[in-house]
Amino acid sequence: MSARCQLTGAQPGFGNRISHSHRRTSRRFDPNIQRKRYWLPSEGRYVRLTLSARAIRAVDGIGIEAAVARIRARGEKV
Repeated sequence: MSARCQLTGAQPGFGNRISHSHRRTSRRFDPNIQRKRYWLPSEGRYVRLTLSARAIRAVDGIGIEAAVARIRARGEKV
């Protein structure tokens, strides 16, 4: 599963891990990605979305229909 949110487009950020001796090594900041299943009443089916925790809260606020419309507007298949 790729670490990318379908709704917000959140993806890993990169930076450095800094040790006590101040040596820098590469690290990755992954978003909190979850796979969640929603009932889509307009199509009479379930859709499984890969969303960040922040996007799950956004879906709770705007509704699944609006969220799917935004995902499709970004050009992603649902």
